[in-house]
Amino acid sequence: MKPSRRAVIAAAASSGLAGLPEAVRAAGWTLPPERGVREIEHTWIPMRDGVRLSARLFLPEGQGASPAVLEYIPYRKRDGYRSHDSAWGRQMASRGFAYVRVDVRGSGDSEGVLTDEYAEPELADGETVIDWISRQPWCSGAVGMRGLSWGGINTLQVAARRPKALKAIMALGTTDTRYGGDAHYVGGAVGHTNLQWGVLFKTVMAGPPDPAVVGEAWETMWRQRLDSTPAILRTWLEHQTNDAYWRRGSIDQDWSAIQVPTYVVSGWRDAYADPVPRLLEHLAVPRKGMIGPWGHTYPWAATPQGLDWAVEELRWWTQWLVGEETGLMAEPMLRVFMPYAAWEETAPKPVPGRWIAEPVWPAPTIAASRLHLTAKGLAEAPGSGRASVRGGKVVGLTKPEWIDRPPMEQGLDDARSLTFDSPPLETDLEILGCPVLRVRVRADKPVATLAVRLTEVTPEGRSWLVSWGVKNLTHRTSDAEPEPLKPGVFYDIEVPLIVAGRRFNTGSRIRVALSEGLWPLVWPSPETVSLDLDLAHCSLDLPVRPQEMTPAPFAVPERRGEGETPGPITTQPVSPGRYRITLDSPPVPFTWPDIGSTVSRARWETVELTEGEPNSGVWRQKAVSAWSRGDWACEVTATVELRSTPGEFLLSESLSARKSGEVVFERVSDVRIPRRLV
Repeated sequence: MKPSRRAVIAAAASSGLAGLPEAVRAAGWTLPPERGVREIEHTWIPMRDGVRLSARLFLPEGQGASPAVLEYIPYRKRDGYRSHDSAWGRQMASRGFAYVRVDVRGSGDSEGVLTDEYAEPELADGETVIDWISRQPWCSGAVGMRGLSWGGINTLQVAARRPKALKAIMALGTTDTRYGGDAHYVGGAVGHTNLQWGVLFKTVMAGPPDPAVVGEAWETMWRQRLDSTPAILRTWLEHQTNDAYWRRGSIDQDWSAIQVPTYVVSGWRDAYADPVPRLLEHLAVPRKGMIGPWGHTYPWAATPQGLDWAVEELRWWTQWLVGEETGLMAEPMLRVFMPYAAWEETAPKPVPGRWIAEPVWPAPTIAASRLHLTAKGLAEAPGSGRASVRGGKVVGLTKPEWIDRPPMEQGLDDARSLTFDSPPLETDLEILGCPVLRVRVRADKPVATLAVRLTEVTPEGRSWLVSWGVKNLTHRTSDAEPEPLKPGVFYDIEVPLIVAGRRFNTGSRIRVALSEGLWPLVWPSPETVSLDLDLAHCSLDLPVRPQEMTPAPFAVPERRGEGETPGPITTQPVSPGRYRITLDSPPVPFTWPDIGSTVSRARWETVELTEGEPNSGVWRQKAVSAWSRGDWACEVTATVELRSTPGEFLLSESLSARKSGEVVFERVSDVRIPRRLV
């Protein structure tokens, strides 16, 4: 996944260094002196098979050989991430670190073709790039690698291959498992984000290189990309379990593969927060983690709350690429913002809360506090009897996306779910970690999905999302080898919820809301399903963290201001029982003044479902990207539509391209793919 253009431009506008905080000065470390920066717009890096990757360089002046930091992504360094690269490259180089920004093979101005995420050629190229950097006369031989989203994910995967010159990494908004932790499957169910990301990815794979960089070969290179762009949604939908396709590159298959110091960063509004505690727990190298009050973006770009991240990042690279003690590793392993409310409660203003610290993770002071699901609500003692979750209802309108759109007040979905409330809290209760729901459940169909939402219900009756989890019950023991349910047979199921840090406030109630499915987050089960719970064996474990006696010092300067107000989300039926959500982002052309190129991106999205008819659903996406300068004008359009029967997915995807308004490429793929217990 990639952050929005708005986030990238905001990053460029706000990444300047605010100053050295007192806590850092007290540790005895000072910022490297500022110096001039030499910029190289384009240079070729040769790969082992003769393909050349395009790089943009930012080098410190008057320093000699410097340590270098690599960012390696497919999002067009020349006209996609230019603001971010310019601002961050100048920031790093002005403080003594070479910054190298490389387009992945087959993207931007690099040669070759890009046919999938994190494919073997990309990762092998990453090793070659690091080796090339280390041997340049301007490099000291020490290389770091960092990035957000795609760049954070391939940073982990390249590090696992152990390039000799790679000394440390920083991965932001990353994942350690490709099947269930990236933009594809959610709890073993097909995720809407699989299509949202897939249609955008097709425009990335099929985008043209810039003739101002690659010369007259640009059109031949573009045609090669168009011809090689696969029906990628078909590929992803054909791999419905955690098979070898997804396990390749997943760091959780071998934690010991990473042997360099690792800093992992995410935000509470980012779907990639879960890997932060997992990586801290399982890696055996020097490591640090942070989770802040932002979404899928850089900490310095976040609104209304962000950080002057340059201080922290410069300390990290100085520690591990220069070998100079900065005091960073004497500080806590994990820093987290503890919110006292939901972001959507307070937007566009900052969320109330405080920064907390854990010396190590897992934190020995955090303990599971068990609440039981009973006929009277959440209670400390086990209950008895049965409760039912009736299928066929559209639940999930208030939590509509995995990453793009935030949740809203949950009352509408709560009313359509089976809910369990605690009594009003007599004192504040803070959690940090992954809540876990344990249920004994039976279904009346062989395929069923259990969705869990954990909310805080205020004294005024407003329900705000804290955490959530989804489990395709056929994946109850394995994501690799699912097994159908036997209708009428009870199973003991564990549903891990996403990591959460949150204060439940005095007077509020804790609510657990259960539903069969969560739409449009995941595709509905093949048939309408009802679930029965044996309440004597249903409980929720909350990772309760005792509040510290004194606030933990925080060494990174904060930035606060006004953010965005969440946009409206359609929750009313368009006809009796028929629901539709639309998201239109029309093209807004932007011209880069220093290179004269104009770019625009647009997306149109529609999702529909009728209550009681699980195979009435449709997910429809369209994305358009365009580039122009003078008489050079290119446009790429990708579309996808997903429907289903009880036994098959019906998938249609297309790719077309125009040069100066004329169609130069068209391809359509229509397939029927068997449903494999999803």
